[in-house]
Parts: sequence; structure tokens; C-alpha cells
Amino acid sequence: MSAKQKEGMKNKSSTPRSLWKGSISFGLVSIPVRLYNATYDKEFSFNQLCPNGHKIQYKRWCPIDEKEFSYAEIKKGYEIIKDKYIIIEKENLDKIKLKTTRTIDVKEFINIGEFDPLFVEKSYYVAPDVKKGTSTILDKAYSLLVRVLKENNKICIGKVTLRENKEHLVALRAYQRGIVMHILRYMDEIRPVEDIKEISEATPAKIDNKELELGQLLVQNLSTEQFDISRYSDSYATELKKLIEAESKGKTFTMKETEPIAETKDLVAALKASLQQSARHDKRESK
Repeated sequence: MSAKQKEGMKNKSSTPRSLWKGSISFGLVSIPVRLYNATYDKEFSFNQLCPNGHKIQYKRWCPIDEKEFSYAEIKKGYEIIKDKYIIIEKENLDKIKLKTTRTIDVKEFINIGEFDPLFVEKSYYVAPDVKKGTSTILDKAYSLLVRVLKENNKICIGKVTLRENKEHLVALRAYQRGIVMHILRYMDEIRPVEDIKEISEATPAKIDNKELELGQLLVQNLSTEQFDISRYSDSYATELKKLIEAESKGKTFTMKETEPIAETKDLVAALKASLQQSARHDKRESK
């Protein structure tokens, strides 16, 4: 494992830094808060190298002027027709000031069952902005919001502008002792399912009672009382780590082959075999 990767693992256990400071506003209630990343980036990343093992560099190159430009010289442009752009100056972008720049402005509360994960783009922890030297007890208004959301199975829907200069649609929901904020995609950023012809134009297959009974039984056998995500890990990343370690030591990497699952031609037979497999798995787990 490289020094950069080890440093990345070290940073995961260090104290996180706040990336945004503002407030949650609903009605006349304002709650000072800070945002923190709720997720980590992927552990492994590859650099692009030339055949001799040297890192490739990318230049800000203009093929028309045939010259390289510095970052400070780069302008923002919007393509109005193919290869025709208008330049938008920074001072004009700065004229667009929104109320939600430092405020998560709550617009409504919805039932948690109406929340569709398809819209989630990124997640952040929302923490109370506790002043240094003051009590570590969570801000009362923050604690009230957490409790109200939990006890009523509600989610806040609101808007906020972060440093990307884009007004985001967000969802706030109670999570353990605090609040998580999900950045949501707008409806016009979601591809309509009608575009997927294999779904929208397909005629639903007829399912007979035997197939339905076996399918429901298989789902019951594979169901758990409570979802524990810690039981899962990234198998590809684990094998990739072994590959990198082997290559760094000049060793040959080998991976155990797994049998591919055959295409289902007899649904009832496949369901029965799956039930037998799940029964054997349960016996091993109970030992």
C-alpha cells in the first residue's frame, strides 16, 4: 500500500473538518449548524502513466490558438450552439445572490415513506454549531428537530446554496442521535423510466401460483429482522489490495475462480434449488 493510501486511511480516523457553516430555518426557528462529509472517497485510485512508467500531465491547451493557458486566464463559457460560446464573467456570476447561501431553508415536511432514494446524490452530517467554551449539550432547537422528525416519521425538504454556486434541493432526516442532509437531484435531472424501452414497452409476464409461492418463500428465507450493513464489504477492493501488495513484492497474484450462475431457463427448478441452497446456508450459520 502506498504512502498516499496509508495517509488516506489515517485521515479517516482523524477529527473531521466542517466544510460549511450556516443554519436550518423553518418558520421563525433558526438553528446554527455545520456540515460534515458523511462518506469517504474510494480507497484506491490509479494514476495514468506512459509506457515507461512516468505520470501523465494534462495541459490547459487551446487547439485554435495552439498555446497553453494558465488557470487564472481560463474563462467560464456556455455553449449556445455547437462550437459557439458566450463568456460569463465572474463578477456577473457574483451578482446572483440567493437567500439560501447561508441557510438551509426548509420548505415542507413529508412522510418518510414518500422519500425516494433515487433522488439522492450525496450525503452530509448536519451538526449543531456549538460555540467553543460552551456546554457540549446539543442545541435545544436542534434536539427538538431530531425528536420531532423521529417521532413523526418525517423528512424536511428544503433548499441551500453551498460553495458550488448551485442552489441544491435537500432532504433532512433524523439519523441515530443527529441529522443527515441528502443533496437531491431535481426532477429534470432524473431520466424518465419511459426511456428504458425494456421496461416501458414490455408486457408483464404471467406468474402462476407455484412460482409466486416459491418466490415468496425464498424471500422469507433470505430476510433478516434488521439490516446490518457492516456485514458487507467491497470484495473487489479487497482483491485489488492483494493484487497491489503482490505486485509491489514482485509476486504473482492468483484469485480463486467462482462458478458463474447459469441462465435461468426453468424458473420453478431455479427457485427450488435456491431454497435448498438457502436452507444449507442457514444450517451453517446456526452452527
